[in-house]
Amino acid sequence: MTEEISISANGLTFRALAEGPADGAPVLLMHGFPEGAESWGPQLAALGAAGFRAVAPDLRGYGGTDAPEGEDAYHARDLIADVTGLLDALDWERAHVVGHDWGALIGWGFAANHPDRALTWTALSVGHPTAFYRAGREDEDQRRRSDYIRLFWLVGKAEEVLAQDGYRRLRATYREFGPNRDAMPDSLVDAYIEGFARPGRLTAALNYYRVALRELPAITGQVHVPTLLVWGNEDPAVGRRGTEATADFVEARYRLVELAGAGHWLQFERPQEVAREMIDHLRADARD
Repeated sequence: MTEEISISANGLTFRALAEGPADGAPVLLMHGFPEGAESWGPQLAALGAAGFRAVAPDLRGYGGTDAPEGEDAYHARDLIADVTGLLDALDWERAHVVGHDWGALIGWGFAANHPDRALTWTALSVGHPTAFYRAGREDEDQRRRSDYIRLFWLVGKAEEVLAQDGYRRLRATYREFGPNRDAMPDSLVDAYIEGFARPGRLTAALNYYRVALRELPAITGQVHVPTLLVWGNEDPAVGRRGTEATADFVEARYRLVELAGAGHWLQFERPQEVAREMIDHLRADARD
């Protein structure tokens, strides 16, 4: 049964969802944009049933978590420090760490800089930040896929455009980033939009793009943690170039799982497959 918990870390209060026995192997799951902890619902249930203690927080600026004002609160090192702060607050010396979209970008930085705190690392949709950055610079396909980010960099203008007509353009993100337009429940989309309509919340989420996205490649080196990358080959935002190049940045057990016909919202489009691949990865070293 899913629990809602509160975690104090790095001077912020994080709202989180949790499943599984208190003494289960720890798993921290981080969502992306424009989502929240609920994006991990199917996987939280699967992990809990498998005996893991899984916790999915709303990240800084999202949902029920505090949203500090100003771009200076969204530097890449601050977002990575939130991961270590959450582990400390949960009294987890080491944990399996999982991230989707922005949670993946933060998680790559965490895994590279704090390998002693990660049992395993699992990324959904987005590969290593340097591979992603290079693909955006060198590959016309990835440049086209990432074109939407240019709007997000426009302070004030992005907020205005995304909020127009009842957040029509932001709502479209949940339907257009994959072949299965109905993968995410309407009730959850409504809840997310309601959250972003709160003062300052949309700006907080966009600050990840305006600050941390530019910084992550410079501070994310080689990863020495057992790593799984799960990618949908019909993801409109993330192409093949950076996904396949990610292997060059992992110096540990590594596997790329390509989900044919899947888009960006993998947790909803392929909930059972994602949970199965994740649990198999988390248990792999224990079997060896």
